[in-house]
Amino acid sequence: MMFKRGSGAAGDGFARILANTGWLLGGKGVGAVLSLAYLAIVTRTLGVEDFGRFALVLSAANVIKALTSFDSWQIVVRYGQPHLAQGNGDALNRVLRFCIVIDLASALVGGAVAAAIILLFGNMLELEPGAGLQAWLFCMVMMITIRSSPTGVLRLFDRFDSAAFAETMIPVGRMIGAIVAWVVMPDITGFLIAWAFAELVCAIAYWWLAVRVGGDRIGSWRAGRALDARHENPGIIGFLTATNLQTSLGSIGQQVAVLIVGAFVGPTGAGLYRLANQLANSLTKISSLLSRSIFVELSRTSTHGKEALGALFRRTNKLALAAGAVIIGLILTIGHPLLGLIAGKEFLPAYPLLLMLGVAACIDLIGVSYRPLLMATDRASLSLRITFVSTLLLLGLQSALLPLYDTKGAAMANILSSLASFAMMGLASRRAMRS
Repeated sequence: MMFKRGSGAAGDGFARILANTGWLLGGKGVGAVLSLAYLAIVTRTLGVEDFGRFALVLSAANVIKALTSFDSWQIVVRYGQPHLAQGNGDALNRVLRFCIVIDLASALVGGAVAAAIILLFGNMLELEPGAGLQAWLFCMVMMITIRSSPTGVLRLFDRFDSAAFAETMIPVGRMIGAIVAWVVMPDITGFLIAWAFAELVCAIAYWWLAVRVGGDRIGSWRAGRALDARHENPGIIGFLTATNLQTSLGSIGQQVAVLIVGAFVGPTGAGLYRLANQLANSLTKISSLLSRSIFVELSRTSTHGKEALGALFRRTNKLALAAGAVIIGLILTIGHPLLGLIAGKEFLPAYPLLLMLGVAACIDLIGVSYRPLLMATDRASLSLRITFVSTLLLLGLQSALLPLYDTKGAAMANILSSLASFAMMGLASRRAMRS
């Protein structure tokens, strides 16, 4: 049967990508508006130097989380779909419990790593006396609130609307916490407590919705052992390892970048760089949202044949290209006044960084379909190797350009590494489609 453009598996898949991304964008839209407000509160309350210290603690916690946590939602989606289609809820539950065990183990490892980093490198973070314990407690909250497994359940059942609602708890919690901290405890400790509160609220919302949506379809929580999922789902360990390393490398590249900037130019430079990076990522958040929706649909469409998969892949590429062009225009037109409005005049030197980091993020956005395609076509190891090379390139370029051009050199490194990653991923994706 011939595949018709705009219909069938690819047409349905593209429609679901738009619908699911729309739900995620709705939640992120609320988050984007609130993030502008709580960023204004934090930056104006702490000032450039203390905001830099706050940013370094956040980046250190995110690095540890990225190093030790697993992107287990992809396991739930990839290996849960066959069990769901067959009505085997107990096998699906074992996959879910297997992911929960992995998440809990990674939380324990992350706590130990956080303690070691704070003891050995606390001086680099320029923490105030007695702040090391607070930083460790914040890291522990970040680790125990890992919500990748319930996220997988919601995406498995196409409940992106519920996931969007749960995700809004982060900006809502931060907004409430930032206001309380501003009134009661206007210092780094107060805002760390606010961010930790938001993580807890979000995790609770995710689990409540996942259990409610899954219901009886996710089987019995006492059916067999969680580790039985290793034998019931061939390849699950290799897939888990590849996806985790790939996600970790991508996150580490961005978070370590802030730490490298802090080491070279101090907390003030790190604060300016993180603010610009956060604003650029807010404007290009659609990239990560599209990636989540695309992976789910490419995994499904791959069973309908090469022609359907290729048609869906091309349509998502066109959508990403259009979105990237629009966002570059927004950064050029409203980036500078937006920066001054949010953070104040003392943060305006971050605008060139915002522009360059925004360009790098848009390059990533244009190639947003490449990684999900490689994952859906059983090329996770190739995608991992490309991510490893691009992350090494980013950190190497930053180390080389920072002494020459300060924070602008770090932003230039992001553009160059994004271009290299785009080229490598694009070549690998074309080869995957041909084969």
